[in-house]
Amino acid sequence: MFRPHVYETDPRVRKYIVPVRVVRTTGHVTGAENLLQERPPQISLEKPDFWPPCVLANKNGERASVLLDFGCEIHGSARIYSWYVHPADKSTNRVNLRLRFGESVTEAITPYPDRGSTNDHANRDVHLNVGFLSANETNESGFRFLNVELEDDNASIELYMLQGVMILRELEQPGTFVCSDQRINDIYDTSVYTAYLNMQEYLWDGIKRDRLVWCGDIYPSERTILAAYGAHDILKRSLDIHRQITPPTKWMNGMPTYSLWWLLSHELLYMAGGDLEYLKQQHDYMAALVRNVADFIAPDGQEKLPGGFLDWPNSENKVAIHAGQQALMAQAYLKTAKMMRAMGDEETAGFCDEKHALLAGVHLPHGSSKQAAALQALFGLENPVEMNEKVIAPGGGHGYSTFLGYAVLAAKAEAGDITGALRDMREYWGAMLDLGATTFWEDFDLKWAENAARIDEIVPEGKTDVHADFGAYCYTNLRHSLCHAWASGPAPFLAEYVLGVQVLEPGCTKISVKPELGDLDWAEGTYPTPKGIIHVRCERTGSGIKTTVTAPEGIEILK
Repeated sequence: MFRPHVYETDPRVRKYIVPVRVVRTTGHVTGAENLLQERPPQISLEKPDFWPPCVLANKNGERASVLLDFGCEIHGSARIYSWYVHPADKSTNRVNLRLRFGESVTEAITPYPDRGSTNDHANRDVHLNVGFLSANETNESGFRFLNVELEDDNASIELYMLQGVMILRELEQPGTFVCSDQRINDIYDTSVYTAYLNMQEYLWDGIKRDRLVWCGDIYPSERTILAAYGAHDILKRSLDIHRQITPPTKWMNGMPTYSLWWLLSHELLYMAGGDLEYLKQQHDYMAALVRNVADFIAPDGQEKLPGGFLDWPNSENKVAIHAGQQALMAQAYLKTAKMMRAMGDEETAGFCDEKHALLAGVHLPHGSSKQAAALQALFGLENPVEMNEKVIAPGGGHGYSTFLGYAVLAAKAEAGDITGALRDMREYWGAMLDLGATTFWEDFDLKWAENAARIDEIVPEGKTDVHADFGAYCYTNLRHSLCHAWASGPAPFLAEYVLGVQVLEPGCTKISVKPELGDLDWAEGTYPTPKGIIHVRCERTGSGIKTTVTAPEGIEILK
């Protein structure tokens, strides 16, 4: 008997949920609220009185539809269970449904390709031909809302149930954070959930659009994963695929900065997990890559990388791009020197030291960019206090970007401005929550929030639509992803700077714990390490700040 050769197993599980709210119906719909009931996931001949159907019927040219809300963003598919169908053509015994997924209400009721909506990476506007006594499943996507419309004239369908199928990794979350400010707690939880949803077979950028492994985008997502889940193998898997498909003489994802971020991501993973054998597997590639990158350093130490990408909001700010790339390149050589020494390659480590010294001695204008100034401050090219006072602090949350949000918050912390970082966090990421977000977005500008409706409602007249009316570059209008892992920067910031957990030696064998409360009354949390969980609590008392730290054996704690 032939049996297929199975070469890999999907690490994800399937979990069923039902909608929590009917947002609206159109046409002739009865029993829409019945779709909110949890029922056994099996169609049957019987139709018990206590499980009445939802009926969609097209009459007089009107289309029947129901728009459902699953309560929060999910990744997965939808299953439509039909009892009996009543087509106009009795010989077919089938009807056609149109399903539209949406990360916002607007997206779910907007047909492709209106208002920038797309089926890129995953279909979100699909046609489904269904028969009686059947369960019909869609493709995977990222969504919160689902609009189900009966397409056939003079037809009807009796729906038994409509399930959301959550497809995700089943993980415990050993890393936690909670504090005296519920808004900060909500931001932390949403940050972790955003990264978690993107932990699919690989670490993706987005679950609706950009279901891809973007190497530079891994870095801020990786920090969140390390803080919440530890050195998870998905990080190795996602970093490895870029090494496998990109020669060291080429650029990962076609962008020089993304090859640099790949180096930094490996150093971060090595420090967290301490896996020297895995690091050694990267040696030859790293050694070739840093020599290739050196060809793009001018004699005076300025980077001369082709093209350039810092983040989307700075795409047209060439001054900021060069300042950010200068800092990023310097840091990549600094961290690669450290990794090379761990692997016993003193020659390449010395080469990296020379290039770092050359690059770090160059002072470029920041172009009034918070992101460029933050990288210059974080990576030792400029004074953090000066960068914060002149560039980062003015305007508060205005001028932030989601991709480099962690870097901006961390730069403020390095400047001693924890209170300012928390204030900006509440303003910028908190504004997305105020607009109905349950995950953080590919990009966001505080100006978009002015007079904007929430994403979980039909936009009232006179209000702007924050999903459909804004966006730029690759994320215009409804193409904009509302669940992007790179936007999860608040979670690692809160772990590393408010709880104060900084890894000093590979494998977390030595850790500095120096909490900074800013304007909080107390903060408490856990941080995962290969040796177990570190617990930190910090609180204000009548006599000052009291900090309690417990750690597993084998971890040296510096306070």
